[in-house]
Amino acid sequence: MINAVLVGCGAMSKAWLDAAQQVDGLAIVGLVDLDADRARARAQEYGLTNAVIGSNLDAVLDQIKPQAVFDVVVPAARRAVALSAFAHNCHLLTEKPLADSPENARAIVEAARRAGRIHAVVQNRRYVANVRRIRRFLDSGAIGAPTSIHADFFVAPHFGGFREEMAHVLLLDMAIHTFDAARYMVNGEPAGVYCQEWEPASSWYRQGSSASAVFDLGDGKVFTYAGSWCAAGFRTSWESAWRIVAERGSLIWDGHDDLRAEAVMPGREGIFDKTQPIEVPPLDASDRVGGHLGILQDFMHAIETGTEPETRGGDNIKSLAMVFGAIESAETGRRVTIAEEAQ
Repeated sequence: MINAVLVGCGAMSKAWLDAAQQVDGLAIVGLVDLDADRARARAQEYGLTNAVIGSNLDAVLDQIKPQAVFDVVVPAARRAVALSAFAHNCHLLTEKPLADSPENARAIVEAARRAGRIHAVVQNRRYVANVRRIRRFLDSGAIGAPTSIHADFFVAPHFGGFREEMAHVLLLDMAIHTFDAARYMVNGEPAGVYCQEWEPASSWYRQGSSASAVFDLGDGKVFTYAGSWCAAGFRTSWESAWRIVAERGSLIWDGHDDLRAEAVMPGREGIFDKTQPIEVPPLDASDRVGGHLGILQDFMHAIETGTEPETRGGDNIKSLAMVFGAIESAETGRRVTIAEEAQ
């Protein structure tokens, strides 16, 4: 049995606790929140009658001595939670983003390394079934090496609350899902980015609801991202709409269930190469899926076996570097090199 303390009992904690209830060998033994009444209410909601409730993480960890901490706090508090967890010899699974700044991200990853503890990030969109299928299909070489990756994200949610007051709201709060998926699907290593942000006249956000970025993902691969959180009509999937162009064909995915590929075949029709549909194979039995549940299962397996989880902090920092690189580019109006320490 692995005992864990969850810190941060806001709305997002429900997805964590829903998943945790489905994981054999995992027990939530403590709930921490600055508002202890909110932690107490969450414990009652999930039947965690024996969980220790508190508003001070260090005090709860001293009392319980769990093996793991689940971090669902706001990004600005993430570094303090991480350092506390590692100081108490706990493994750490954290909500995305890994940190609220490049400096804090590096500090957290380094602290995990020094403590010898497993540290992973809930990059749950990576565990979407079609993301797995695309990576496996491209790795097979069926349409050659990918050369360009294109993602469109256009939705118009009226969240209310803090998001509508955030700076760089699209890049900071949502785009990392798409950036991480792109990096994973084509096995890319981010090297540089140019990005522009703007605020449409119809926007209800303070700043950064719309953005366009071009990333260098290494080995001749270019990733373009176009997104908006105030684009009403013809809404895309939350997973974005994708086109991946490769040496001998292309793949498209609508972000839902429509996943198709075409491969170049011998001959031409006028000025165009002939193409034919090619099957994208179904999921492999070894593919890890399931969103938060898949992440939790991977994290538990890593603790039990001493292996590194796929979304470990030392790797996820590369996806976060794409976000901060895009923000710096938008602020300065120039191309930004992705920091070497994120490679």
